[in-house]
Amino acid sequence: MTDFLDKAKKFADQHDEQVDQGLEKAGDQIDERTGNRYSDQIGRGVDEAQKRTGEGDTVPG
Repeated sequence: MTDFLDKAKKFADQHDEQVDQGLEKAGDQIDERTGNRYSDQIGRGVDEAQKRTGEGDTVPG
């Protein structure tokens, strides 16, 4: 399991922008499926996840 996590972290470090875009799309899908009832919480969750992936944060702010 550790090998998988190491590979996942390395991938996220190398492809930060793509990972951030994927998180954004996932957040949009979840928001849509919940009828936009939890938009603020979903947005904050996506922002926090994006801050913790990759070597650099590509999310403004």
